[in-house]
Amino acid sequence: MEAYLLNLGVLISLYAILAVTLNFIMGYAGIYSLAHAVFFGTGAYAGASVALNFSASIFVMVPTAMLCAAALSLLLALPALRVRGEYFVAASLGLQVLAVTVFAEWKAVTGGIGGLIGIPPVDIAGFEIYSPGSFFILSLVTLAAVVAITRLLVRSSFGRSLKAIRDSESAALAFGKNIALIKTTSVVISAALAAIAGSLYAAYMSFINVESFMLDTSVLIMAMVIIGGTGTQLGPIVGAALLLILPGALSYLSFLPQTEIGSIQQILYGLGMAVLMIFRPGGIVGRGRAETGEGEA
Repeated sequence: MEAYLLNLGVLISLYAILAVTLNFIMGYAGIYSLAHAVFFGTGAYAGASVALNFSASIFVMVPTAMLCAAALSLLLALPALRVRGEYFVAASLGLQVLAVTVFAEWKAVTGGIGGLIGIPPVDIAGFEIYSPGSFFILSLVTLAAVVAITRLLVRSSFGRSLKAIRDSESAALAFGKNIALIKTTSVVISAALAAIAGSLYAAYMSFINVESFMLDTSVLIMAMVIIGGTGTQLGPIVGAALLLILPGALSYLSFLPQTEIGSIQQILYGLGMAVLMIFRPGGIVGRGRAETGEGEA
């Protein structure tokens, strides 16, 4: 039981990082992306490749993963963010579909459908982090660091510019804000931070393949943000914990057919988001759409 709880804790921490980083652009910049799993996967494959071929040091794996995800995000952000938000959603969906194909077919780097196996545990100053307990501590520390970074950014002048653009692009433009540059920078930061979770995920699982980075993962991360509360610090973490604990809780309900648990989960995710949008648009933690601009701190 202890091993199960530690494993669940690690996964919640890593997905919370993904939710926090997606919330950075969704909640504060009003940029909705369906490609966050791409940056998660890019970080995982980049980190795994470095660990398998060069070094498993966290000081090599993580920066490499962040650089790769940041570079990929530029390919999405530079053309898409020069137009209105709905075009970015379409562009991000296109990138998600394209990336899944690349992950599945680029066998020399990703291992194809079979994935990459035997990924060594992450190394910190000569100490290998392989036990669930040690990795849980590492994942919590990393989550705290990512939350602190996003909090500092949101409270900075850059964060205020993001919220100004979210609330009214025309007003922000009138005040001389470079909207395309600010949006692009926010997407790059979000992607780079998401890649941290990817590289740690690869080291923790010791095996990765394309199935972990498909469209349903991007939808799940978005659901975590929306259900927890967009534009809040705690909301994405609450959403990640809730949606990862839910499958385990459902499996203990004996009257539910175990073969249909996955479908039931999807129904509950969709129903939960629909109900929240109607009765509590700010999410579980949020206090309402009108207040998220002031209540995120």
